[in-house]
Amino acid sequence: MKLNLPTPRQPLLAVPVSALLLAAGCASNPGQPVQSGSAAPQPVTTPARLKAPAGFYAVARADDEFDGCPDASTPHTGPLSFPSKYEGSDAARDDLNEEAARRYNSQVEPIRDLERGINNLVEDYLETADIAAVDCALTWMLDWARADAMTGTATTHTGKSMRKWALSSIASAYLRLKFSASEPLHPYPDQAAEIEDWLGELAYLVVDDWSNVPQRKFNNHEYWAAWSVMSVAVVLNDRRLFDWSVDQYDRAANQVTDEGYLNNELRRETRALFYHNYSLPPLAMMAAFGDANGLDLEARGDHALTRLASRVLAGLDEPAMFRNKAGARQKLGDFKPSKFSWLEPYCSIESCTGAFARRLAEYRPLDNYRVGGNVTDLFNPRQSS
Repeated sequence: MKLNLPTPRQPLLAVPVSALLLAAGCASNPGQPVQSGSAAPQPVTTPARLKAPAGFYAVARADDEFDGCPDASTPHTGPLSFPSKYEGSDAARDDLNEEAARRYNSQVEPIRDLERGINNLVEDYLETADIAAVDCALTWMLDWARADAMTGTATTHTGKSMRKWALSSIASAYLRLKFSASEPLHPYPDQAAEIEDWLGELAYLVVDDWSNVPQRKFNNHEYWAAWSVMSVAVVLNDRRLFDWSVDQYDRAANQVTDEGYLNNELRRETRALFYHNYSLPPLAMMAAFGDANGLDLEARGDHALTRLASRVLAGLDEPAMFRNKAGARQKLGDFKPSKFSWLEPYCSIESCTGAFARRLAEYRPLDNYRVGGNVTDLFNPRQSS
């Protein structure tokens, strides 16, 4: 599905919804004449507002004190031109280039600081109920919005990747402010509108960055792009963005083999298991958001998400199955609890027993700033302490 991009800072509803649906093959041509004898057109029903899972509506609780507002990171303006950590590697892209990784980390540090900083400030507010934390978070985001940060041309694949990763972090944190029953954004209508305009612009840029990727190249990057766009779709109540994300989810579900593998991630050879697992957080979050909006995404592709999740957990217990499938011994050193943040959204929509329940109990509380921060607090607050 290809979306027409609005020009910067123009209303996002410039593209008719009917045109988008036609492009996706989701609607009949509204321009067709009504045939003689046809029933009269029915009134158009306005769709319900897009929702987030229940945890995003949590009330702030005064359990702690806010430590004060840290200095915001410097907005990244200009082109998004970052090196890959795997620069110089072969087609498997599994050999870390330490010098390139140092350059990458140095160049993206301000963006990473924003991602982590906004998530920390939002969680500070939810734990303290101190509006000063909200004021600080909005000030950070406004600095970046007013600088048109991250809207420049993405000249490298890593540049495109950083835009959608950052968007997923910022938008999922912002969702917790927008939907909190404490209404922390109520005193800030103008600031919220400006930030949401910027998030919308970034979302449409991400759509442009990651649309029309052939299935042979479609992999975890597209899954993360779809999640970042879905989170903004719910912020803005933008059905076009939401439908694009669902379409991307369906493409991902169709890639999961009967055995639960992703062929495009098997190509990562020594990191095949790692990237199978890395594919799960955005897919599980989209499934949870789909569930909140009456869509059973987990069932798509004959329960592709469950097949993939089951294969990953089996592979953790027996890495040899991935070694045999990918043709290389698996590197397991990068696994840490935050990499399993997908368990919380997945287990919120599916009954988790066996290895799922065991891993979830072992790793809680789970935190991943690219899917909403403390996901245990979002999906199972009684287990978050």
